Amino acid sequence: MTASPAFWDRIARKYAARPVGNIEAYQATLDHTRSYLKPGDRVLEIGCGTGSTAIELAPSVATYMATDLSGAMLDIGREKAWDAAVRNLSFAQAAADQGGLPDGPFDAVLAFNILHLLDDLESGLADIRDQLAPGGLFISKSVCISGAMTLIRPVIGLMQLFNKAPHVQFLSADRLRTRIEAAGFEIVETKDFNNSTKRPYFVARKT
Repeated sequence: MTASPAFWDRIARKYAARPVGNIEAYQATLDHTRSYLKPGDRVLEIGCGTGSTAIELAPSVATYMATDLSGAMLDIGREKAWDAAVRNLSFAQAAADQGGLPDGPFDAVLAFNILHLLDDLESGLADIRDQLAPGGLFISKSVCISGAMTLIRPVIGLMQLFNKAPHVQFLSADRLRTRIEAAGFEIVETKDFNNSTKRPYFVARKT
């Protein structure tokens, strides 16, 4: 069961205060993503959290729409964007797997550390594809939990019963790539900025 917006609303301030775990990998991800973006692009980000990545990338494009399930996360993002004077960035409450994404077409859709949290990954990927312009890019970096990590499923399941943890997809990088391709995308690049197959970065083009 997907965690409700209340789960993410409750942890929003704590989440916003948490430092980036691997700043070098994060900056490398940002720089590489910028290389795919053009000044005239319309960009959609799903699962934007408190907007840190959106604030970094929005100046590289024409318009940037950042979405998240949590209204509290978005409120923090709006505050941060205003303080950073990023005026081409807007925020909307939406979830990719609930059919509520803003209407496109967008030139690029970005999804960082969110695909493993979608309750219905296939539906989410289909919705992302529908909002992309022909030949548009889907750029993602995902947490892939598989193998021995599946031993923690019962613990997560118990926490979910008390709304203490979100839904988590237990996927390998290969399985995630297969699902992205099955949704109507061609993988054009795969990278790893964390020296681990647990956080694959995919660039995919809508076919």
